[in-house]
Amino acid sequence: MRASHVAVAAADTGQRLDNWLLRALKGVPRSRVYRLLRKGEVRVNGRRAKPDRRLAGGDDVRLPPVRAAEEGAPRRVPTSLIDTVEAAIVHSDPDLLALAKPAGLAVHGGSGLSFGVIEALRASRPDESLELVHRLDRDTSGLLLVARNRSALRTLHGLLREGLVEKRYLALVKGSWNLGKKTIDAPLATRARQGGERVVKVAAGGKESTSNFAPVDFFGARATLLEVDLGTGRTHQIRVHAAHAGHPVAGDDKYGDREFNVEMQALGLRRLFLHAQSLSFEWPGSQKTFAVSQPLPAELGAVLEALAAARRRRPRRR
Repeated sequence: MRASHVAVAAADTGQRLDNWLLRALKGVPRSRVYRLLRKGEVRVNGRRAKPDRRLAGGDDVRLPPVRAAEEGAPRRVPTSLIDTVEAAIVHSDPDLLALAKPAGLAVHGGSGLSFGVIEALRASRPDESLELVHRLDRDTSGLLLVARNRSALRTLHGLLREGLVEKRYLALVKGSWNLGKKTIDAPLATRARQGGERVVKVAAGGKESTSNFAPVDFFGARATLLEVDLGTGRTHQIRVHAAHAGHPVAGDDKYGDREFNVEMQALGLRRLFLHAQSLSFEWPGSQKTFAVSQPLPAELGAVLEALAAARRRRPRRR
């Protein structure tokens, strides 16, 4: 087999190289595609390119000779996962799908996972051109947007870059938050992977990152429920910024406080207490506003009830 050259279609302008390759090399395992990129076997206009490179119409992409059978036939997305993802859809229109992603479900395959939300949706809707608009951590629940066409994807990526998509989260953090409404403006950098996962730290040379925190409810000195409005959307941003402020998110086994997590487990917390509760933006060139919200999952609401009950039982000081 010989390498082939494919011209990027105008309709694919702005798409990430890795996502484009996963479609162009359909049936080739995701791990194999990323290995081809790391080794420089995929070239764009004759040069090596990173997975997150944005393509332009007319770009020449060199595809190395590769067969799907090199690592075995592609596995099918389990029906149970497809059913779970389809049941999570809370909004559907010609341009967008909005899902209430459960905690524990990855948005895409990788890092030892064969499938995620986007693979399940593509298996369920093979005639649609579906792309993730943004991402959520695997352990975070809440709203996730999926574009149903390239035009909507380009528009939303532009709005995200300009900070015109309002994303609000709810997070339970350790201790009594005494900072009031506080903007954490601390650059974040991704460090070497540990155990196959990314580790993010506040670092002077990192990417600009801002999170706006506001207290919603206080549970004495034990914990505070916060609403978080993101100015940027970096990996693990809320979790790292909260820990940086001295108030790590409950249930966070990477950046959190172990003793606090054990205390919250005793109240029934079995996951990260971070939930994407609302998304809103205005479609450019129109008066049409998109807005969707999703309440806290029942298991997180039960933790707040347990905290409130403990607060009521605590004797008052004389």
